[in-house]
Amino acid sequence: MQREKPQVHKDRKNRGTLKSHITWEEERELVVAGLEKVTMLLWGKTCAYLTRGDRSIGFVSVYPWSGDDRCKADIGYAVAADYWGQGIATKAVKMAVPQVFNDLSYLVRLQAFTSPENKASQRALEKAGFLKEGLLRKYTYFKGNIKDSVVFSFLSTDEFPHDD
Repeated sequence: MQREKPQVHKDRKNRGTLKSHITWEEERELVVAGLEKVTMLLWGKTCAYLTRGDRSIGFVSVYPWSGDDRCKADIGYAVAADYWGQGIATKAVKMAVPQVFNDLSYLVRLQAFTSPENKASQRALEKAGFLKEGLLRKYTYFKGNIKDSVVFSFLSTDEFPHDD
């Protein structure tokens, strides 16, 4: 699939934001998944805001590492509770992964972390082609507690998932 060149806003208020960073076909697929609009932004991190009408219903964010670790990036996402169970996170992550590797061609590894209890997020990552690598014990600090995390990865050499 041929990628469209992003169009950058020129006004001061939105400087550095992209008008569109996905093809028309990909945007149509998100509409089918229950989304009306996807806006990609670049501010030292890459973020796609998922909207329905004028209401934000979620996001996908990519946080590239720097220095000697610039070969990897973390990906995170969230969908408003009213939209859970509709495949929106899976569809958004599936669309983001090839775009991330296209835009950040130096990346080798894209990784995601979930809580062990968040089975829906783990399923979304697996459906998007991520490989579950394992449990990181006492890995992260969250809401006053040190918690375990489950780590998933997608490598630049992995095959991009096809829609079912």
